[in-house]
Amino acid sequence: MTDGAKLLTEMNDRSREVFRRVVEGYLSSGDPVGSRSLSRSMTEKVSAATIRNVMQDLEFLGLLDSPHVSAGRIPTQRGLRMFVDGLLEVGTVAQEDREKIDATLGDSDRDVASLLDQVGSALSGITRGASLVLSPKHEAPIKHIEFVSLSPERALVVLVFADGHVENRLFTPPAGQTPSSMREAANFLNALAEGRTLSDLRRTMTQDIARHRQEIDVLARELVESGIAIWENGGERGERLIVRGRSNLLEAATEGFEVDRIRSLFDDLERKRDIVDFLELTEAGDGVRIFIGSENKLFSLSGSSLVVSPYMNADRKIIGAVGVIGPTRLNYGRIVPIVDYTAQLVGRMVSERGKG
Repeated sequence: MTDGAKLLTEMNDRSREVFRRVVEGYLSSGDPVGSRSLSRSMTEKVSAATIRNVMQDLEFLGLLDSPHVSAGRIPTQRGLRMFVDGLLEVGTVAQEDREKIDATLGDSDRDVASLLDQVGSALSGITRGASLVLSPKHEAPIKHIEFVSLSPERALVVLVFADGHVENRLFTPPAGQTPSSMREAANFLNALAEGRTLSDLRRTMTQDIARHRQEIDVLARELVESGIAIWENGGERGERLIVRGRSNLLEAATEGFEVDRIRSLFDDLERKRDIVDFLELTEAGDGVRIFIGSENKLFSLSGSSLVVSPYMNADRKIIGAVGVIGPTRLNYGRIVPIVDYTAQLVGRMVSERGKG
């Protein structure tokens, strides 16, 4: 049992109801909730003074905070976590929202990247937050690899996959490369790559080079090794983070400091090179996870919350993720099922298209 769950069980009914109503009121309006308004909505008739005393006790426990001296209370990050874990009532996806999400995946002529882009736009529109969609890596077998020299300092590796997908990646080749060494490197890789995915090839490449060290020219070997570096160090351009709805966050900001925090979030999103971190957030389970404020290691400076769910291919392997990021006063009960539904739908779509 978590500390929050234990604390909830130890609360009496009145304290639990005051806490729940403060959090729900704050999530609905974004404003502090006062004792006078609560006294009119409580199940049992209690005075505003009694409710103030309960609020003070909850504040002492670190669950509520008073942003101004005479104002009402808002939940702390700890309080929000306890509410999400123990009191959150998750609804179902509204028919209108379901239809909007379904409509994005109805165009069978679009490629996966375009469809995921549409999913992100729909998700941000429905939730009024910013949507994050991590598209899957391209895992089709490799058909052909070629190195193309552009200048002494620039080269291109062209990857042609069995399903017709083509990727071009720029890199800086080792000094002294010649057309013949490039052909030899490409021939060496093509002999190893046939029928294997990029991940398969990358896993065994170092051993393959060692095993065939005598058969391949030094220059060609250096070129192959530099190609491996491109694939390992941020080279997986097929795996990308699609962000939509940034303007929604700015519209929701009411204070100057909130605008500054959201700009910090945008900077985080723009700088994200290693987006594998985003996927790692989902690896503790195959359901929806909620990260509140500083629990969210990717965007902790922004004071935001992230609701995220992985999606899987037909083999139940996690290949991407879908999420919504917004202020900590997100409507969690509504957004959690939307993210869950979208992730399941995307997983089915990707599996049907054989891209996972």
